[in-house]
Amino acid sequence: MNKFISIKSVPAYLPIVNIDTDMIIPKQFLKTIKRTGLGKNLFFEMRYDQSGKEIDDFILNNSPYNNSKILIAGKNFGCGSSREHAPWALMDFGITCVISSSYADIFYNNCFKNGILPITISEDQIKEISEYSNRKEEISVNLPEQTISFGNKEIKFEIDQFKKKCLIEGLDDIALSLEKSEKIVSYENKIKEGKPWIFNDQN
Repeated sequence: MNKFISIKSVPAYLPIVNIDTDMIIPKQFLKTIKRTGLGKNLFFEMRYDQSGKEIDDFILNNSPYNNSKILIAGKNFGCGSSREHAPWALMDFGITCVISSSYADIFYNNCFKNGILPITISEDQIKEISEYSNRKEEISVNLPEQTISFGNKEIKFEIDQFKKKCLIEGLDDIALSLEKSEKIVSYENKIKEGKPWIFNDQN
């Protein structure tokens, strides 16, 4: 998993509440187990018409938002089913930070496991930074400092310190397990010595 330290981008503002995971990546695209290739289908039903043509007034179909790394979203973002394809699609599109006033718990936790930083701030703060999206101006997010910077202003955000560490160091669940590989090997060796029949039965 890529490390997350800081990013700067013109944010894309999607002021819709209760965007569920089926809106983020519809069910017909869930057949793959690969984390790549889903970006083109992100927000599929909002981005394309029935003939597959891009809808002109959808924000991610327009420059500079089609290259945004930061998505500002309405409250309760990522509700619905617990599909991990939702953060995969966001990441594959290029979005590595989502800013909202609230999230569905499973989606929120899945973001950290896939290298995406979900930031929670107040509705008033959302409105304030959304103006920078409207003006097509960049904002900056610094994870170590836990800040969003825009113009000459700054917003501090809260985050679980363990989740913060995982993002900064690029640690997913597998990498966290591998960090304990020496202890795992030591435990297995003790089991071999104390209960050798467990391993003999496997031969």
